[in-house]
Amino acid sequence: MESQYLKQCLGTCLKMGLAEVVEHQPADPIAYLAHWIYNYRRILDEEKKRMLERIELEQEQEVALAELEMLRKMKEDELMIQQKLEEQHKENEKTIAELTDVPGAPNLTSVEELDENEQSESVTDLVPEAEQESSELT
Repeated sequence: MESQYLKQCLGTCLKMGLAEVVEHQPADPIAYLAHWIYNYRRILDEEKKRMLERIELEQEQEVALAELEMLRKMKEDELMIQQKLEEQHKENEKTIAELTDVPGAPNLTSVEELDENEQSESVTDLVPEAEQESSELT
């Protein structure tokens, strides 16, 4: 049971460390092996940290791509709504133009509009024009 634990937890590390000791034959093999095991553990920790960072970056990238896709869809929806509004506006303009261009259209009174400086501008009174047209016809 203890040998199984040692194989599982230290097997690879001790094999590689002892191979290094045999290869280099240092004056103090115990200190050498201790430093080697310490360095081995540091490298494993750094690799684990890099792997976790890579996983986190991949997750952040997936979130960013999902956000970009959502923004793209929102832009498409915004453009579609804007086009529909423009079409409706054009249809409304046509309807008003058709109503006012037809002979016998109702007489419209003058409307005062305010420009950007809030100064009053008088729109031409359509009632006198209609009266002039009817007097020209007779």
